[in-house]
Amino acid sequence: MKTKGIILSFILAIPCYLLGKMYPVIGGPVIAIIVGMILKRFVKEDYEAGIKFTSKKVLQLAVIMLGFSMNINQVVKSGYESLPVIISTISIALITAFIMCKILKMERENAILVGVGSSICGGSAIAATAPIINADDETIAKSISTIFLFNVIAAIIFPTLGEFLHLTNEGFAVFAGTAVNDTSSVTAAAASWDAVHGSNTLEMATVVKLTRTLAIIPISIILSIYENKKNNADKELNVLKLIPSFILFFVLFSILTTVLPLPDAFISGTKVLSKFFITMAMMAIGLSTDIVNLIKTGGKSIVLGFVCWIAVTLMSLLMQNVVGLI
Repeated sequence: MKTKGIILSFILAIPCYLLGKMYPVIGGPVIAIIVGMILKRFVKEDYEAGIKFTSKKVLQLAVIMLGFSMNINQVVKSGYESLPVIISTISIALITAFIMCKILKMERENAILVGVGSSICGGSAIAATAPIINADDETIAKSISTIFLFNVIAAIIFPTLGEFLHLTNEGFAVFAGTAVNDTSSVTAAAASWDAVHGSNTLEMATVVKLTRTLAIIPISIILSIYENKKNNADKELNVLKLIPSFILFFVLFSILTTVLPLPDAFISGTKVLSKFFITMAMMAIGLSTDIVNLIKTGGKSIVLGFVCWIAVTLMSLLMQNVVGLI
């Protein structure tokens, strides 16, 4: 019976989600993974089927719901000025992850998740790509934990770094939107900057971040084609059949949001649901993860995350200088 594990993940996710709203720099998904790993030893075997279902299917449902918050025209139009910076930072993170994977001789699934998490949008990008590459729960937990670590550091030090570099309000908004991984941490960094400068960088930083989030679509499709071609080398390539259904639904709902005047209340509601489902899935992943083994094997993931984070930060500042934003 899957019901027990699903209900357990749901109930335990509620306080984690609420705590995440109180402490956005950390976020509900990270709190859920930590709590789940602590509670793992107390979970009985008859809960495992439901926990596994939640970590896979509810995670995919969260990505689908995320599509409703992606008005493609509005996001691209508002974030058009920052597109060169976004494309450059995404590219450098993925290239860095590929090179470091070879140097560190680490699991390719872990490197892919840290790469897309660093380059696109943290937990949401990991949620979208993990099922495509069949990453196990421990690899997902390792990647999320790595992204979280550098999110917190960025949210704390970037406002001070921006002051030191004499960034303009617009420059800091683009910096935060391109060089901080998760939306909650982007919000925290921009809010800290606004509190000191009396500015309104939060709105622009969020738009830049949402524009960057759109990269989930092409990256997921490319990964799907690559993975399926690699695993079925002798079979004829049919692109539509290779793309996971949850990614197709994500794209479909993004298009619906773009072309139809959906009520704001509906869009806000789906965004809340998406965030909660990610928290619920991360709780299930935590309940499936051996925390001792995670600590023992997480060193390479942290090194990769650090190198990607530095590369993205430097590229963001360099490209802003090139396009004249700072």
